[in-house]
Amino acid sequence: MSVIQIRFANNPEQTINCPCGTAADSFIDLFNVPPHQIAALRVNNEIQPLNTNLMVNSMLEPVLLDSREGAMIYRRSLAFLLVVAAKKHSLAGELDLGHSLGNSYYYTFSGPEEGRQQKIALIAKELQAIVKEDAPIQFKQISYIEALELFQKNSQRDTQLLLEQRSSSIIKVNECKGCMDLYVEPLVMRAGLLDVFEITPYRDGFLLRFPGIGAKTIEPFVDEPKIFEVYDEYKKWGRIIGVRVVGELNSLVAGMKTADYIRIVETHQARKLSDIAHSIYKMKGTVKMALIAGPSSSGKTTSAKRLAIELMVLGFKPVAISLDSYYVGTERTPKDENGQPDFECLEAIDVPYINEQLAALCRGGEVTIPDFDFKTGTRRAEGSQTVKMDERTILIVEGIHALNEAISRDIEKAAKFKIYVSALTQLNLDEYNRIPTSDNRLLRRIVRDNQFRGKNAAGTIKMWPNVQAGERKHIFPFQNSADIAFNSALDYEIPVLKYFADPLLRAVKPDVYEYAEASRLLSFLENFAPIPPQYVPGNSILREFIGDSEFKY
Repeated sequence: MSVIQIRFANNPEQTINCPCGTAADSFIDLFNVPPHQIAALRVNNEIQPLNTNLMVNSMLEPVLLDSREGAMIYRRSLAFLLVVAAKKHSLAGELDLGHSLGNSYYYTFSGPEEGRQQKIALIAKELQAIVKEDAPIQFKQISYIEALELFQKNSQRDTQLLLEQRSSSIIKVNECKGCMDLYVEPLVMRAGLLDVFEITPYRDGFLLRFPGIGAKTIEPFVDEPKIFEVYDEYKKWGRIIGVRVVGELNSLVAGMKTADYIRIVETHQARKLSDIAHSIYKMKGTVKMALIAGPSSSGKTTSAKRLAIELMVLGFKPVAISLDSYYVGTERTPKDENGQPDFECLEAIDVPYINEQLAALCRGGEVTIPDFDFKTGTRRAEGSQTVKMDERTILIVEGIHALNEAISRDIEKAAKFKIYVSALTQLNLDEYNRIPTSDNRLLRRIVRDNQFRGKNAAGTIKMWPNVQAGERKHIFPFQNSADIAFNSALDYEIPVLKYFADPLLRAVKPDVYEYAEASRLLSFLENFAPIPPQYVPGNSILREFIGDSEFKY
C-alpha cells in the first residue's frame, strides 16, 4: 500500500503519513477550527469536498463558512437541499430556478397557480426537517452511462443536454436522501450546517434566502424591482427563443446556427438601448444628462457609446464624460484596510470639482474636462476636451459612482436620467444550477485585463474580492435609484470568452493561491461549446473585453 504525506497550512511543520486514498475529513480535528465552521478543504490550492480521497502528497487548509468561498458553498448546498425537499413531495419537476435577488434565489412553479402557497409551505417544512435531521450530503463519482440513465429517469432533460458537452467517462454527483444532482462545486457534508435560511413568498414564486458573505444571520430583505423586472423579462425571452440553459445553447452551436442566434441576441439588446434613448427623448428639454453606473466589467463604456448613437438618431448631441477623468490621483486616494489605494471609494473622485463642472455646463458655461493619466496616477486639469451645452446637447456621465447623488448634487433631479448597467445572465446550467452573474463579469475582466492591461489571470483573480467588496459598498446600494436598468449580458458570450479565458486560466498553476478560483472557472467553462470570436459584431459590448471593437476607448 502506497503512503502519502499530509501537511497543514495552519502548521506547515506538522506532517502526517497515511495510506493513499485516505479521506480528507479524517484530519478535520487538526485545523484548530470547530468542525461546524468548515465548509470544504483547500487541497493543494484546489477546493474539494471534505470527503475527498487524498491520492497524492497534499497541503490542506480549511475553507470556512464565513469566507467568500464558504458563502458560495453554503448557498449552493442550500439550493441542492431545496431540490431534495421538493422531490419528497414530487414537486421538483415543477420547480423553476429563476435568478438571484440580493442574498436570495428566486424560484417559481411551472404547474398551475392553484395551491402555490401550500407547495411553498410543504417545501419549507421539508427543508427544515432535512436540516434538523442533519442529513449527510455525499460526494460521489459514477460512470457517464449511469449518469445519463439517472438523469433520464429523473426527467432532468436539461442536465442530459449538458452532459452531451462532456467527454469524461466519470461524472461527479452529489447525493442526499436518495436524491442525486450533478456536481458543480463542492457542497457541505451535512445538512445541519445550513440552519440559517428563510423561504419567503415573493411575486409568482418564492425566495430562498441565505446569509451574506461573512454574516451569520439573514439580513432584512431589500427589494430590487428594476433588477427583478430585467431578469424576469430576459428569462421569458429565453424561453421564447428556446435558449434557457447551457445545453440548449450548445445544441445551437452544434447545429451550426451560431451566427443567426448571435444576430438575434445583438438585435434584442440594441432594441433595449433604443428604448432607453426614446425614454430620454420623451423628456427632451428637461433632461440634461444621462448618468450611467454599474459594477466592474458590466460594459458601461460601450453601453454609453451605443446609447450616444441612439440619441444622435433622435437629434441629440451627446457629450460623453467619464468619472475616471476626475480621479484625485494616487497620492490623494484613501487607503484600504491593506494599505493600498482604494480606487473604488467615492473619495477617490474629486467630487467638488465634478459638481462644479456639471453645474457650470447646465448653466450654459464652457468647461474643459480634465485628463487622468493612469500610468503616472496624476490628473491634468487643462484636459483635451472643451464642452459647452446648447438646447440639443445631452451629457452622458459614466462611472461606478454616477448614480450617487453626491456626484451631481447641484443638478435638479428632473434634469437627470439614471441608468444602471449590469451583466444579468439569464442562462442556467441546467434545471437546478444557476450561473452567477459575477462569474460572467469575472471572465470578462480576466480577458480584458490580459488583452489591454497586460495582467495575467492570477492577478485579476487576486484583486476580484476587493472589487466585489467595493461594489457592495459603493454601487449596489444605489441601483434602486435608477430610472431604468439595462442588461449588458449576451447569452452567447461565455462560449466566446472561453476561447480567450481558457488558456489564461490554464496558465495559473497549483503552486499559487489563485489556482482554486482558476480551476473552478475552468471546470465551469467545460460545460460550454466554444464560439469563435469572428462571429461577434464590431459594435458589440463584448468587443470591449475581447478587442477589435469599432469604438475607441
